[in-house]
Amino acid sequence: MLKEADIGERSSTPSMRKLLFLLPGTTKQFFAGGLTAELNTLRLAQQICEAEVVTYRQREPGILFLDDLLSVPPDRRCIFVVSWGFDVPKLLKRLGDRPTIYHAHSTGYGFVVPPRVPILAVSNNTMSYWGEKALGSLIYHLPNEISSAFENRQLPRDIDVLVQTRKSSEYLLQQLLPALKKRCHVVVLDSYVEDLIGLFNRTKVYLYDTAEYWGRYRLSEGFGLPPMEALACGCQVFSSVNHALSDYLDPGFNCQKIAGYSTSYDTHRILETLQREDSFAPVPDSFFAPYRRENLIPRLATILTEINAFFDHQVTATADIPQLTRWRIAQLSVKRILSKLKS
Repeated sequence: MLKEADIGERSSTPSMRKLLFLLPGTTKQFFAGGLTAELNTLRLAQQICEAEVVTYRQREPGILFLDDLLSVPPDRRCIFVVSWGFDVPKLLKRLGDRPTIYHAHSTGYGFVVPPRVPILAVSNNTMSYWGEKALGSLIYHLPNEISSAFENRQLPRDIDVLVQTRKSSEYLLQQLLPALKKRCHVVVLDSYVEDLIGLFNRTKVYLYDTAEYWGRYRLSEGFGLPPMEALACGCQVFSSVNHALSDYLDPGFNCQKIAGYSTSYDTHRILETLQREDSFAPVPDSFFAPYRRENLIPRLATILTEINAFFDHQVTATADIPQLTRWRIAQLSVKRILSKLKS
């Protein structure tokens, strides 16, 4: 029979707990950017300590299942890592006081993260959100990884404009693309592509516009890897700059803002970019350095060292820092008004 205690006995470093990344599943039906990012983070963690996947919606051969782990006494030598959007509140409830990290991607789900759960944010945008919503929590910044395979291969570029339909705005698909198709070679991706790196290296201009998509669901762009991957492959990028995209996109310098006033003006700017393709300086490698594996591993090692120390301390300490709830904000507002009246 599986015992949760057995999971922690193989830890390579006595002070470094094993990480258990909770995912609904790893099969094709769960494929998304969040799953890819989480598996990439798992592989980074495995360079520092023991780490593996635990599924909780479906059982998979050779992979731990959450129900089995929760059926045995808790073991504080393991840390659970939760990340899957709307599942986070119920997962935190099921895990109880077991050491847990929230790996935060998108924001806006509306749940509260208790102070006992450190937050690992993939962007400054996400970190600032939780900096306001979780005053008593430890919060760290760990960007998503961009693989070194995303690089400019210096190949001929036979695609003028590349677009992926998923998450793209109606404006992009229904107004801008029809205008561009009359003037240049446009390729539209509406399904999974095996060699996206190869496509980026054949592309001159990449279009990305997700502000409408995330606004529709009242959530945020958690990181936005595609524009960065396109930049790394030498594409000129026209993108929205909502949420975490503003972490690294700088219109006029490393990209252009899409949806600029009118369809005709966007079309003009994109066509002008195509004509001046050879005159653009590539984004320097130093720009991508913070997102590459060799720099993320030592950063994650520092974060995990601090989080492990925190869980050691948590055993004998109780959270006592007031949280910025609606009730507390109301109390502080009343105090401010009373203070003014007294003066």
